[in-house]
Amino acid sequence: MTYEFDKIIDRKGTNCLKYDFARERGHSEEELPLWVADMDFQTAPEIVERLQRSVAHGIFGYSEGKDSYFQALAGWYEKHFGWTVKQEWLVKTPGVVFAIAAAVRAFTKEGDAVLLQQPVYYPFSEAIKDNGRELVNSPLKLVNGHYEMDFEDLEQKIVEHQVKLFLLCSPHNPVGRVWTEEELRRVGDLCVKHNVLVVSDEIHCDLTDPGFDYVPFASVGEHCAMNSVTCMAPTKTFNIAGLNSAAVMIPNPVLRHKVWRALNTDEVAEPNAFAMDATLAAFNEGEPWLNELRAYLAGNKATARAMFDKYNASVPADRRIIMVEGHATYLLWVDCSAITHDTDALCDYLKREHKVMFSAGSEYGGNGHDFVRINVACPRARMIEGLARFIDGLLAYRAQSFPKMD
Repeated sequence: MTYEFDKIIDRKGTNCLKYDFARERGHSEEELPLWVADMDFQTAPEIVERLQRSVAHGIFGYSEGKDSYFQALAGWYEKHFGWTVKQEWLVKTPGVVFAIAAAVRAFTKEGDAVLLQQPVYYPFSEAIKDNGRELVNSPLKLVNGHYEMDFEDLEQKIVEHQVKLFLLCSPHNPVGRVWTEEELRRVGDLCVKHNVLVVSDEIHCDLTDPGFDYVPFASVGEHCAMNSVTCMAPTKTFNIAGLNSAAVMIPNPVLRHKVWRALNTDEVAEPNAFAMDATLAAFNEGEPWLNELRAYLAGNKATARAMFDKYNASVPADRRIIMVEGHATYLLWVDCSAITHDTDALCDYLKREHKVMFSAGSEYGGNGHDFVRINVACPRARMIEGLARFIDGLLAYRAQSFPKMD
């Protein structure tokens, strides 16, 4: 392996949310943080070198993306996903969450219904409720260990609530589903039929397991392209979230103007100098690093599954956990419902007694209260230590919650 994904790097003292703000959040600095969705790996060295040249230059004035920025982005999507994009479709933004909130304001008014599919990335809910819109949930179905869309419920909710906007998460965070082309086509058909605009968060598109391919929603057909806003970014892929670089692709010129106006009204459309340089380096030079990263993450997931299988073999069948089948993101979605339906309490216990921190699933809505989200984008030794603490905690929590019967 060319890149040092096994190398443990001390992130303390860097204003890192994951490591430097434990005390402010009421946690112990001894806790292993496997929660917030960034990676404990250094980004691609090509990105670091590009940024070092920018720093050495010493002038950090206003910046803007030239044709090279679009060409890098377009080339990446054409090569990896077979999606041909046009330069005029591009609207720059500092982040996908900014764009989602802007779209909610641009295409709906207070009181309008906006639909999502829980459990889902919690800023979706915040963007709806904080802007005074009605949140409508069409829950994902857990079927044989993986999630599916409930299309009958989806159409029913759209009609009953007169939904105006659908926030799609593709690939899905936290459940890890890579939606198939057929599933996305059905979404597109339903939304066109009922005049519902689709805003698709596709930030995890590059982080699929080897052998599993993401399909851009807008690439499925002209009806999807002209009725959608696609949000994308290199930040999750290359672990550069702190640089605030993202883009929105909007083939429909009327929709595009509305998003552009919403972003510029808030004066958040201009990128910073480092974001431009990092994005160019990522898309033009970062592919070898990404290929190795995806393989390493797949190895981490396999190791985690083996650890959970070993745990399950040691406990009664009705006390086992289930690692939900998912083939995207570096996040595990673990069903703990045999042990508890209150994973907030479980996660508090794990932090307090076993010094490991995960995301309680309740914040993602739906049946999330039965689940724990675990970030495995870290050196394998650190992940194994964190999961060992998790398993020790489950055994103790199980014994505490379910006294052994004679």
